[in-house]
Amino acid sequence: MLSQLSELWRYRELVANLVMRDLKVRYKNSVLGIAWSWLNPLLMMAVFTVVFTVINRAPSDIQHYPVFILAGILPWNFFSASVVGATASIVGNGYLIKKVYFPREVLPLTAVLSNMVNFLIALPVFFGMALVFGVRLTPWVLFVPIVLLVQVIFSVGIGLMLATLNVYYRDTQIIMEVLMLAWFFVTPIFWDARIMPETKLLLGIVWPVRRLVYILNPMASIIASYRDTMYLGVQPALDFFVRSTLTAVVILVLGYLVFHRFSPSFAEEL
Repeated sequence: MLSQLSELWRYRELVANLVMRDLKVRYKNSVLGIAWSWLNPLLMMAVFTVVFTVINRAPSDIQHYPVFILAGILPWNFFSASVVGATASIVGNGYLIKKVYFPREVLPLTAVLSNMVNFLIALPVFFGMALVFGVRLTPWVLFVPIVLLVQVIFSVGIGLMLATLNVYYRDTQIIMEVLMLAWFFVTPIFWDARIMPETKLLLGIVWPVRRLVYILNPMASIIASYRDTMYLGVQPALDFFVRSTLTAVVILVLGYLVFHRFSPSFAEEL
């Protein structure tokens, strides 16, 4: 594995070039260009704010609801676009795989990194809205790069698995678009996990509902960590964050092993 990672490092310039290509293609022939990185989360924030403060009122204890929404929607957009892009990365670049040799991991990795750049471009929108609404930033905002690193690790692991699966079962990409929508609604992005009961009796067993949301859904813990550091300005819950970090590393290792096991036959399948 070390030799394979060393080879991937030697192709870092290719990764950088592909990331730049993805960013250029994304905004090609667009009137507003890179401004969409700022407008997209702002428009989504506006829609959710109207829906959950006017039509269906959010809990009154959620202060500065637009900023609350942005702290969740920005990392979610990054994750969703990364997973969908990584899933299609091998099949979508089949012509390259058939013609040129390079580590196949470059393609899913590029999908994640290009969306990470887009996330970083959009991040000033959050800080601008925080300033407008008077949300006080604390030194804990410096913890954001660590949370981002964990999210990248998790996204790459998921992307490697799904990219492999999509080569053999092309329905994977279509199914994932539906699953990502379901995943969005079960992740506390536009709602606060505190509205959930701590425990719930089901089948004669008391289940720690709120705790299970964070344990079974790593993105819930990651987004909660973003909110803690950027929106609330407090230390993230270390037990959940450490668990999410370990889960992300395990997913990355499993994804890499699966990808490496099947990548030699990608050209034949494509």
